[in-house]
Amino acid sequence: MTGAEQASRKERLSQLQARQRKAERLRRITVVGTSALLVSGIAVASGVLFLRERNKTSLDAVRTYAVKNRNHTTEAVTYPQSPPVGGDHDPTWINCGIYDQPVRTENVVHAQEHGAVWITHSPALPDEDRRKLRDLVAGREYVVLSPFTGQKPAVVASAWGRQLALDGPDDPRLARFIRAHAKSPEAPEPGAPCDGGTGEPAV
Repeated sequence: MTGAEQASRKERLSQLQARQRKAERLRRITVVGTSALLVSGIAVASGVLFLRERNKTSLDAVRTYAVKNRNHTTEAVTYPQSPPVGGDHDPTWINCGIYDQPVRTENVVHAQEHGAVWITHSPALPDEDRRKLRDLVAGREYVVLSPFTGQKPAVVASAWGRQLALDGPDDPRLARFIRAHAKSPEAPEPGAPCDGGTGEPAV
């Protein structure tokens, strides 16, 4: 083999090795990049799942309102929230318990002043979901359950200055809301009577 042929062979071998090294670098970059994207995707998915699960039990979605007035009146009151979360109200509170028919708002707001939680549901709520609400509320103190005319969310939990809209009775936040706000010190008169007023609850 001549010197020229040897030089040509070395050149071809050098070029082949360079291409192999380049291909190996590209392969490594691809593997690392794919792994990074995969890890990132898993992290994002895990974060989304975590937030979804957290939202199922967290009360972060509770809306807070500043209630300025709480005078007694026998007149009808127009409330800024529907259902209301406080304000002027009837001198007589409603008796806490379960009602099958809509109740007078002004009387319930007085019960809210005493620390009652008002659980309202759409009149169109299926009977099975109504039974679930009744089972959840039965035996609990300082809770009023009733349908609310014109309500769009399936279920709404309202306390003095606090409200949480829910898709249905199976949401675990409903029980947490009741535990957090029944006789809550956030109410103006927590622990004042929730019976001896007006209304005849079914339960």
